[in-house]
Amino acid sequence: MLYRLTKIVSAPFLHLLWPTEVTGAEHVPASGPAILASNHLSVLDSTFLPLVLTRQVRFVAKAEYFTGNPVTAAWMRATGQIPIDRQSPTAAQDMLDAAAGVLKEGGLFGIYPEGTRSPDGRLYRGKVGVAWLALATGAPVVPVAMSGTDKVLPIGASTPKLGRVGVRIGEPMTFTGSQTSARDRRQVTDEIMAAIHGLSGQEYVPRYAPARTQPS
Repeated sequence: MLYRLTKIVSAPFLHLLWPTEVTGAEHVPASGPAILASNHLSVLDSTFLPLVLTRQVRFVAKAEYFTGNPVTAAWMRATGQIPIDRQSPTAAQDMLDAAAGVLKEGGLFGIYPEGTRSPDGRLYRGKVGVAWLALATGAPVVPVAMSGTDKVLPIGASTPKLGRVGVRIGEPMTFTGSQTSARDRRQVTDEIMAAIHGLSGQEYVPRYAPARTQPS
């Protein structure tokens, strides 16, 4: 209820300031679990992707977002995001376990396989957590390409600019294999990244994105 109310109140305002064009929304299953695997250009990706879908999308977010700025904390709670302590030695598995829980409940889970925002607008190699999640749960993966969000709020900026946002959604992908197989995880991840690349048209970089040294 709180999620729907928050969306009803915020959506017209966001659409007015940042017109958002979406294609392929029909590819998101109307019910049941699915993984939305997206490129990652801006912290606003997690705002604009749910904005264009009728179903709730849940992401994991830094625990600090829930204890710092009260407005940000309220937004995170209202939109159903999941706090994760990134300093924990088990942070990666905690994220996957939380995601698996969302999927087992029949929900939509959003994930950025690159693991961090692109520093230069290019698409970087995906990390295999998305494949583990798909293979462990059997949930379909829906590839997503965001565009324009890096112009609205670039890395390092604190105030968003006016601009247009695009969201392209591809057809669901299903996979077979074992989440315990490194080969299967790598192959599945590469197939997902190829689908995202086909939607985004970004230049692809066959290495992991550099780790950020400032808060994300």
